Amino acid sequence: MSDSLPKFEDFKLNRQLWDAISEAGYDKPTPIQQKAIPLALAGHDVLGIAQTGTGKTAAYVLPILMKVKYAQGRLPRALILAPTRELVLQIEEAVQQLGKNTDLRYVALFGGLGPKTQIEKLQEGVDIIISTPGRFMDLYRKEAILTKEIKTMVMDEADKMLDMGFLPQIRAILEVIPVKRQNLLFSATFGSKVERLSEEFLEFPERVEVAPQATTADTIRQIKYFVPNIKTKINLLHFLLQDEGVSRVMIFAKSRKNAEAVFSYLGRKNLGQIRVIHANKGQNTRINSMDDFKSGEVRILVATDVAARGIDVSMVSHVINFDVPLIYEDYVHRIGRTGRAENEGMAITFVNPGEEYHFEKIEKIIRMPVPQESIPDIVEVTETPFEEKQEYAREIDNQKRKENPEFKGAFHEKKPFSKYEKPTEKKKGKKFKAKKNRNQLGAQGKYKK
Repeated sequence: MSDSLPKFEDFKLNRQLWDAISEAGYDKPTPIQQKAIPLALAGHDVLGIAQTGTGKTAAYVLPILMKVKYAQGRLPRALILAPTRELVLQIEEAVQQLGKNTDLRYVALFGGLGPKTQIEKLQEGVDIIISTPGRFMDLYRKEAILTKEIKTMVMDEADKMLDMGFLPQIRAILEVIPVKRQNLLFSATFGSKVERLSEEFLEFPERVEVAPQATTADTIRQIKYFVPNIKTKINLLHFLLQDEGVSRVMIFAKSRKNAEAVFSYLGRKNLGQIRVIHANKGQNTRINSMDDFKSGEVRILVATDVAARGIDVSMVSHVINFDVPLIYEDYVHRIGRTGRAENEGMAITFVNPGEEYHFEKIEKIIRMPVPQESIPDIVEVTETPFEEKQEYAREIDNQKRKENPEFKGAFHEKKPFSKYEKPTEKKKGKKFKAKKNRNQLGAQGKYKK
């Protein structure tokens, strides 16, 4: 390529793909596309390390569309694996958009729906399969999929697939597809599990890394609040959402229970249209909620991590981590929902005493400290219920025991007031009484600024 800025026309693609790229409004390839597309078109195995929101879907979809080129026969010639049904649908949308000027046939396979319609589409003949690992193997065992013509295989979000326990299904798939094929593996992180999978899956791969692994996009401003309890989290969330600048926001919770609680509370506050998605929601409900969010009809989407990698919306202004993710790499994928397509975004994380240890680990993974902001004075910082304090104390004990097996527990050591606590009563020249301290830790006020 020349020294000038690269263009999609510089790649060895056909006119149908160039026209579709232009119609989709893509001006120039992203860094991952610049590096991965020529290698994939040349037939190399590719290991791509790229954070979410960098355009990696097109980095493998375009070479596949070019390689498969036109409809032929009944059997699939390319297979794309993804961890969640949401991501499968997102990839299908990219295939549809970029392959609109071709006659290529494709099918999205995922669980949560009966297999009848998917089997019928496979029997009609397809060129590209986009699937979750579990559903692929289910239909293979039903003899609905014949694999002998598959010449290209992609694993997207490989780290997430391993976190979700799909390694047995992945290995089963590798046993039933042709050995002679091109392999492309994309992952946001490159931990030891992904490294072992890449050694098993790829043959003399070309490694493409557009940013250090597990880094966050430069277009995302990150901040954190230390919040003493869940009620104060709710109060702070309500305050932030009253800002009209928070135009389209995703709120991530660690569990279905927390997601539903946040959804129910916000639904009573007249803050705009709101939806909630998690694993207990039906497939059609989840798809409709995401479509409404993408279209702008819904301002607030509350989600668990099941949806963290399944939504490609370019104009999400804010991501709020109501809970800190316990799979640390998920932090990168959550906040990657904002700051996409070169737009600026903001990621806000609420950290309670039991989550502080985990967020410190996240900061080590992303190799940067996230700036702290103080809770505004207007936000009520409520007293932490005794049961909630006990829950945090147990969590902190568990964390410390991981670091030091001889640690005896929180109640065997004296603790100073932390960043979550601010005493409101003082006797001149005297310390607090120990009994009162134990009963009122973290319950008496706001943050120290």
